[in-house]
Amino acid sequence: MILISTITIYIIIATNCVSTIIAQKQEDIYNNNTSAKRILHLNNSTDTLDKFAIKKIYPTSEGGREWFVNMNNPKNDSIFSITSNENISRQSDGSWRISASKVRMNVNTPIGDVPWKNVEITGYAKIVSLLSPNNTDLSWYARGGRHNSYNPCEGTAVKGIIDMNSTVGWEKEIWHTGGDTNTLSKTKVADSIIGKWIGLKTVMYNIDNDTAVKMETYLDKQNTNNWTKVTDLIDNGGWYATSTDKEFYSAGCNKPKDYIVTNPGSIVTFRSDNIVWDFKNLSVREIKSCFTCY
Repeated sequence: MILISTITIYIIIATNCVSTIIAQKQEDIYNNNTSAKRILHLNNSTDTLDKFAIKKIYPTSEGGREWFVNMNNPKNDSIFSITSNENISRQSDGSWRISASKVRMNVNTPIGDVPWKNVEITGYAKIVSLLSPNNTDLSWYARGGRHNSYNPCEGTAVKGIIDMNSTVGWEKEIWHTGGDTNTLSKTKVADSIIGKWIGLKTVMYNIDNDTAVKMETYLDKQNTNNWTKVTDLIDNGGWYATSTDKEFYSAGCNKPKDYIVTNPGSIVTFRSDNIVWDFKNLSVREIKSCFTCY
């Protein structure tokens, strides 16, 4: 009996050890799988969401510069400025309100850095009221410097626009102020954008060995972080300024009348005309420029 009991005890101990080893192995496998999923999720989040947890359309380029508005105090930022230093006021939801006939909120290139070029520009806006029945729109644009009469040739731009009739489109400025084009790729995208939050992304990047520009507009119509491409356009020539030849060439910018704005620019601008609006989560990112990046 003693021998049988001893053998039984050894069997029980051995079985328990095997069970423990199997259980530990299963737990290790579970933990490893769970850890891998967590890491994969974190990597996906890092790759596809920005600082504000807003979905990216294109990834940030390797070593590319990113800028995000300081939501605690937008003016407390050495590379952010508002033309004419227009007043902004904090709202109860944490957003900021600005009211002026002409708003130009500028994100400059840090001293010594490469100017902005291939970029994804993102911002959320809520139109509160109109200051005029005419010329009311929002536009995010890049590819230029100061827009003034002192340096007219510096005032190039590629502009993604949405107006208060909920129509999006693209415009180009070859010099300031005599090099504007008409609006292309116009598309009505909603019934009304007044009184509700929308997200607007304008994307621009060079293609065909820097000889053409691809432009894309994305909209988050319901403020749910679900983005839809609403228009796109390629400028590879033939998109002319609407001014007369005499006016266009008077600036002496040495550019053709259908100049393709493939150049970088020191300033990215969030612009509005004749509206009162709230803004939040503005950003600019230098992107990996390609048709299929993911």
